[in-house]
Amino acid sequence: MKSMTLMMLLATQAMAGGLFINGVNVDGLTNQKFDKVNVSIDEKGNVLIDAPGYSVSKVAIPAEKKEEAVMTKKYFVVTEQTPPGMTEYDIDLIVNDKLLRTMRSGEEQIVSEITRYLRPGKNSVMMSARKHLAVPREPKSTNKNHVFRVIVGEGTTTKEQVVIENPEITFTRTAADSGDMAQEFTLTTR
Repeated sequence: MKSMTLMMLLATQAMAGGLFINGVNVDGLTNQKFDKVNVSIDEKGNVLIDAPGYSVSKVAIPAEKKEEAVMTKKYFVVTEQTPPGMTEYDIDLIVNDKLLRTMRSGEEQIVSEITRYLRPGKNSVMMSARKHLAVPREPKSTNKNHVFRVIVGEGTTTKEQVVIENPEITFTRTAADSGDMAQEFTLTTR
């Protein structure tokens, strides 16, 4: 009867305060039996067990290793200029605060994989366009149909072709635009 009363007392008191064995907090300890111990309860409701002959210490249990997120998709940047060089814009592609490349007015189409510069989840993508007028400071064109477009998205590759299956970001400047412009996007990778 004495041990049953003690166990009920321990269970009730453990809810109110902590459980200590030889001065070590062992809250959550289960499935243990101790012989020849002294039990007291302090003013805070802590159950104090003095267990001569027992050594008590806390052991750190390694946290569960979280699975590292892995991207299952490939990401590409693709440019389009119609016709090349008419917008007179250079566009910087900045991913997660790192300048990846400057895409220049008049250069050939760029098709480049950027997956290795991305991290799983949310990424910051900045496009920064600068107008470079030809001498004598007159634009080659002011036609809004002359565009420089940069597309970032999920894609796949075949032998000699990249197919953008899911365009995530589209940034466009036209020859009719006159000033510099920067725009930030969030790209969530998968």
